[in-house]
Formats: sequence, structure tokens, C-alpha cells
Amino acid sequence: MKVILGLLFTFSLSFLHAADTKAPEGIPASYPLKTCAVSGEAFGGEMGKPVKVTHEGTDLYLCCKSCLKDFKADPAKYVKMVKDAAAKK
Repeated sequence: MKVILGLLFTFSLSFLHAADTKAPEGIPASYPLKTCAVSGEAFGGEMGKPVKVTHEGTDLYLCCKSCLKDFKADPAKYVKMVKDAAAKK
């Protein structure tokens, strides 16, 4: 009985961990940021579907179209955020 409970507990923890690391809809699982680089807002919330932009070969995901203006003002800043986060992974 202890073995069965242990296995169930282990399975539950792995399932919960997988749920925590699942990428939001529209964001690849390999994307290093969990929030919008511009606003810090979570993806897929009230802001709607994330917006993908590419700058000098680096893909970035923004929480909404409203963040495009700030992104375009200083794209290198946000690309650096993505690259730094990717390097930490």
C-alpha cells in the first residue's frame, strides 16, 4: 500500500510540475520569458493573444499590440532581455 501511495504522490508532483512549466497558448515551450518583456504582464490574460515580433533574428512575444510602440522605441533592450533569460536556462 505504501508503494502505491508513493507512486501516486510522485506522479501527482510530476503532473503539477508539468502544468506549472506549460507555456501559454501561442508561446513556444522553449521561450525563456514567462511574461511580456515590455509590460511584465502574463501572456494570454486579459490582453488577449500574444503578439510575436522578430528583431534581428530573435523572436519575442508581447502580451498585446499596445506593447509594440514601446518595443519599437528600443528593440535592442528587449532582445537583450530574451537572450539573457535564454542564457540562464
